[in-house]
Amino acid sequence: MTHDIDVETLRQRREHLADRLDVPIVLWSGRSSARNFPANCFPFRASSHFLYFASLPLETAAIRLEGGKMTLFVDDPKPESALWHGEMPSRAEIAAQIGADAALPMSELEAHAVGAATIAAQDTITALQQSRILNRPISPAKVLQGIDLELAQAIVALRLSHDRAALTQLRQAADVTIQAHIAGMAVSTNASWEADVRATMEHVILANNMSCAYSSIVTVHGEVLHNDRYHHPMQLGDLLLVDVGAETSTGWAADVTRTWAVSGQFSATQRAMYDVVLAAHDACIGKIRPGVEYQDIHLLAATVIAQGLVDLGILRGQPEDLVEMDAHALFFPHGIGHLLGLDVHDMEDLGDIAGYEEGRKRSDRFGLNYLRLNRPLRPGMLVTIEPGFYQVPAILTDRDRREKYRDVVNWERLTQFADVRGIRIEDDVLVTDTGREVLTAALPTKAEAVEALVQGDLSQLEAAYS
Repeated sequence: MTHDIDVETLRQRREHLADRLDVPIVLWSGRSSARNFPANCFPFRASSHFLYFASLPLETAAIRLEGGKMTLFVDDPKPESALWHGEMPSRAEIAAQIGADAALPMSELEAHAVGAATIAAQDTITALQQSRILNRPISPAKVLQGIDLELAQAIVALRLSHDRAALTQLRQAADVTIQAHIAGMAVSTNASWEADVRATMEHVILANNMSCAYSSIVTVHGEVLHNDRYHHPMQLGDLLLVDVGAETSTGWAADVTRTWAVSGQFSATQRAMYDVVLAAHDACIGKIRPGVEYQDIHLLAATVIAQGLVDLGILRGQPEDLVEMDAHALFFPHGIGHLLGLDVHDMEDLGDIAGYEEGRKRSDRFGLNYLRLNRPLRPGMLVTIEPGFYQVPAILTDRDRREKYRDVVNWERLTQFADVRGIRIEDDVLVTDTGREVLTAALPTKAEAVEALVQGDLSQLEAAYS
């Protein structure tokens, strides 16, 4: 287990939690799930709430937190496990590595879990174990109640702003992600399939002893927002939308999207639309600072995109009026971004507890209901900014929407942009005390620089780093 662990930071996190919640807490790491037979499992990913306080991605483990102290519950490795997995650290060695105050076998957890708050694990076996050991029903993480809800709210208050140790990990994930995107751009003109580019990018991530923070999106069908298929051939006239991010061995994530022309040269229509999305991207990042409402950042993106579509003759009217009637959402249906941290959509297992300020709820408006974050920004927050333009057939061919927006959409003009299926530009932005820092700024966004990288000209990259 070669992980960089800041024991003092872990201790401080536990103490900060104790300041907010005066009840015992038990958090489970979870366990892997079998793919087809018990010994062939999906890759294990420990619970992020467990990782925040324990750091190590232990399987089938739990921690008890109270008064700033931590007890680790995990079994010593069985002697026969060395045959398959090599020598594994003992319970005492693991406890020392993470700064636990005590360490006990899992069989003793029940005696120490009376009255404890928890957050439901996402694998069924662990969730059933939680209910049995705590002797009460455990609500799913999205609908927590009682002391479990209080625990979730306390954890959210801590994890919304990242400490120095977290930022070190997040910067490492961002740096490897940048390397992966550069590698993907470099192979695109000679790649035959989306899978070729994906393989190159994920090789960079794996070679840095990291994993993918989510299922990579590498697609010529950018209109499919979470496309996880890689079998399409890449043609010279295509745009390739690439949303790929690395995750460190202790769970901290990056999330970056770039869109480029497979040929290395945008067509006139592709370039025009790319510049619209980039204008929204740059305007939103420029507005990030403490106290600014994230929903206002989203509405700014919507307004800039609406203005760009008016300028291109696709929409008719005043940008502010078009946003008010959600016409922009025909082409930009999702939110401007989300929290980023241990989870690529940080703490979204808790529903909107993390993303939405207390007392707020999601809008039912077409242009706002996919907004994942609705809070005032504060120092230490890491957010994504990811405006886009998409021609989603299910939206654009919907009879009711075509009727509603018939007077503001120039459908004939839109057909001239048929080679623009989807464009998204995404960066990871840290809110600082006075403004913002783009952790992924070294990966260029301007069209000329992106084209140069695809064509193999690294001078644009050197300029970004200088």
